[in-house]
Amino acid sequence: MLRKKLGELLLEEGVLTREQLSGALAVSGGARLGEILVAQGLVSEEKLYRVIAKQHGAGFVLLRDITPEQEAVKLLSAATARRYRCLPLKRTQDSLHLATADPLNVLAVSDISLITGLKVELVVMTPRDIEKALARLYGEAVATGEVTAAGENETTPVVRTVNRLIAQAFEERASDIHLESQEEGVRVRYRVDGVLQDVNRLDKDMSLAVFSRLKVMAGLDISERRLPQDGSFRFSGSQGQGAFDLRVSTLPTVSGEKVVLRLLNSARSQLSLHTLGLADDDRARFERMLTQSYGMILITGPTGSGKTTTLYSAVQHLHHPTRNICTVEDPVEFRLPGITQVNVNQKIGLTFASVLRAFVRQDPDVLLVGEIRDYETADIAVRSALTGHLVLSSLHTNDAASTVTRLSEMGVEPFLTAASVAGVVAQRLVRKLCPACRQPHVLTEHSPELRALGLDPSVQHSFFAPMGCDKCHGEGYRGRVGVFEVMRLSEEIRAAVVRQAPTSEIRAAARRAGSRSLLADALDKARAGLTTISEAMRVAYQEG
Repeated sequence: MLRKKLGELLLEEGVLTREQLSGALAVSGGARLGEILVAQGLVSEEKLYRVIAKQHGAGFVLLRDITPEQEAVKLLSAATARRYRCLPLKRTQDSLHLATADPLNVLAVSDISLITGLKVELVVMTPRDIEKALARLYGEAVATGEVTAAGENETTPVVRTVNRLIAQAFEERASDIHLESQEEGVRVRYRVDGVLQDVNRLDKDMSLAVFSRLKVMAGLDISERRLPQDGSFRFSGSQGQGAFDLRVSTLPTVSGEKVVLRLLNSARSQLSLHTLGLADDDRARFERMLTQSYGMILITGPTGSGKTTTLYSAVQHLHHPTRNICTVEDPVEFRLPGITQVNVNQKIGLTFASVLRAFVRQDPDVLLVGEIRDYETADIAVRSALTGHLVLSSLHTNDAASTVTRLSEMGVEPFLTAASVAGVVAQRLVRKLCPACRQPHVLTEHSPELRALGLDPSVQHSFFAPMGCDKCHGEGYRGRVGVFEVMRLSEEIRAAVVRQAPTSEIRAAARRAGSRSLLADALDKARAGLTTISEAMRVAYQEG
């Protein structure tokens, strides 16, 4: 039976106009029509390959909708899968379901059928998804030495596997890589936009080699597997990635070790107060805090809430040839030209406290303390803030009001806290809606969110919902944005701190002074279409 031409099918599907098709054919010059259409932006890759699947009477799948079965994956070597750019999906009794971007490749079908002894059933997948899946699924095959070029030494496959894991994490905009030892092997997950995603499995036999490679790169003891270790290294990626730093943390578990790598790419982070997501009035309030010549400004929130980015953005805002700015960090995450930065080294006694003592003898104007972790560091930071220095630091607290209480719990006298702290910025990160596919969403009067948030059910509340498209790879979200609470210490708040008033009283005083809660800022961003109501509730609902 004669198969319809691709161009005819695209016209029938309403994807193209006849004028667009004629124009693409005129400039094809022997190239594939589909490639021309995608390059010109006339057709998305997903729509094109859906039509190609229809043209060949095959099914179409997206990588996000399927999970290749390990039994099927093991049927093809990495070399074969990459040679034919095919992805094994599922094995039945006598057939192998195979994803491909080229259903006309009869040689691939014939060879794979011969290799596996199974009938091949084809489904179509986009080239982007095929490449991503091959990188995820066959990293372990390369690591076991299955594909090794002539003349390579025996460590090269492990090096290539580690490099691929890191490079792929960068391409997928991951902030962290989790390598978790389990009974059946090593589970690999990336944290993208704050959410962990399964991406790969490594053979258990290779875990020791991969973990040892990472320890060597991070300057850790490869023989120590019973105690946690921390280190860092700089990774030089491919063209377009450049060099970036990674922080490495190892942890002994009942199944082996767990290794977590945090990607610290200053080039990808625009260090500016204008790009953090602060509302105009909050940014103005924060900038007024930074104009002070002395006092302490604290950035608070849980791990992974973007505190370091806010601290560095503040330092960039203050950076000027007339100022001496010094930072003490564990570790130094972004390298800032023109700033004196010191990396803590507990092993040799180079602690936050010892470095701070040295700093105050170096005639500083601004001090950045990566994190206040104990009384000694807090005490020196507070006294530095009281003796003519502007001190920036971070603390783990739930909101701005609980920060001053936390300092008291650490042993800082309330009157010193009231005198030294200029302001507090509490923050979280929420996933940003994809602007290309978000859709308006109106809460009905019976929506549980209305009751949970205390919103008036008699008033229409309009938000936005994620849909998923090519630009966000079907997720509905792309990137993250900060949610903030900016609290300057008014005279009322200082008086409450001195008399050790409960956190609820300090919080109420902050509201009277114009400080909005985290939840209020999150809801404003949800109404503006930057995020969703569910994201707002997820990160900020504990406090209103």
